[in-house]
Amino acid sequence: MVGIPKVTLYTRKGCCLCEDAKRVLESARKRARFDLDEVDIDGDAGLARLYNDEVPVIAINGSKAFKYRVTEQELLKKLAARG
Repeated sequence: MVGIPKVTLYTRKGCCLCEDAKRVLESARKRARFDLDEVDIDGDAGLARLYNDEVPVIAINGSKAFKYRVTEQELLKKLAARG
């Protein structure tokens, strides 16, 4: 049995692209089942160093799947491939 995919959105306050990505993720949840975790990178020095110039970053089951922009279609495709 395959578990529910875990999607992590690495973000920061005041990031327009992050807000766009969050809207896409929320919309995709109507069509696919996945756990969603939102992480503000500025609360963790290691994450801030890692993703500072790349937010938003979206990881699926711990692997980076998108940075900067995501479309619902591409997200659903990647979720299906990993499920």
